[in-house]
Amino acid sequence: MVAAGDAGKGEADVAERLDIEPDMVVQEIGWDEDVDDDVRAAIEERCGSDLLDEDADEVVDVVLLWWREDDGDLTDTLLDVMTPLSDEGVIWVLTPKTGREGAVDPADITEAATTANLAQTATVTVSDGWKGTRLAYRSTKAKR
Repeated sequence: MVAAGDAGKGEADVAERLDIEPDMVVQEIGWDEDVDDDVRAAIEERCGSDLLDEDADEVVDVVLLWWREDDGDLTDTLLDVMTPLSDEGVIWVLTPKTGREGAVDPADITEAATTANLAQTATVTVSDGWKGTRLAYRSTKAKR
């Protein structure tokens, strides 16, 4: 739990906003020099371990996908990163905020998620320069 006054809306509570829990396995895809290292550190602290890199082949609870406008085909990438994702796992697509270099049109994320059969469930601010879009598997069971 974040102590009162640690950072308010800052990086310290970003892991909570991303629903990261202790002992979760988190894989990071798309790291580059422009990512927010404070966000990464907060997530590592919260889950209690280092982030797995793109080459890891274990089942993961969360995929952090740092994504920029020119990174390629988002649908293909989502399909690739779903492979190690647990049945209850989520993908956080982290993109530069609107107006910043590399910003991604939210409609592009929605379209890619729909094509990959994922549901967009939340959007949060993760830092001054980045926002996150939460994607999860669509429910296949009808609820009665």
